[in-house]
Amino acid sequence: MGLFGKKKNEEKKDSAKKKADIVKAEKEIKSTSPKGTSMKDLYQEKAKPGKTSQKKVEGKEAKKETKKKAGSGRAYRVLIKPLITEKAAILNTESKYVFSVATNANKIEIADAVEEVYGIKPIAVNIIKVSGKKVRYGRTFGKRKNWKKAIVALPKGKSINIYEGV
Repeated sequence: MGLFGKKKNEEKKDSAKKKADIVKAEKEIKSTSPKGTSMKDLYQEKAKPGKTSQKKVEGKEAKKETKKKAGSGRAYRVLIKPLITEKAAILNTESKYVFSVATNANKIEIADAVEEVYGIKPIAVNIIKVSGKKVRYGRTFGKRKNWKKAIVALPKGKSINIYEGV
């Protein structure tokens, strides 16, 4: 019975040492990291060793920076493809361009996407929801997807080179 008592005492000592080590590690993290950072932030910094942490900007500038970061990369999900039709070619003479866009995109997102991809801020954006046609293949009936198109008006004198590869 004396044997079993020794093992329990050793296990208690080991668990106490582990807890003490954890507490020490947490204190070190708190002392080295600035106040207000979460564990998520700490792990993100460790995951990307090549990047340096940027200082947080207060006020309106911080909101602008986060907005730009959130929009970057999304432009190609909003603008699916340019529509190349006779009607679109006629609109091009008036510096209006037609795009097939994501069904959940709104006018503001489309304008931001055009500015990000082509570097020109549009004057106006008009959106048209196109319902999918009912189709029939042999005996089976179906329906094409609903989609959305946007007519983007650019300032006078500005143009986009859409027909490069056509």
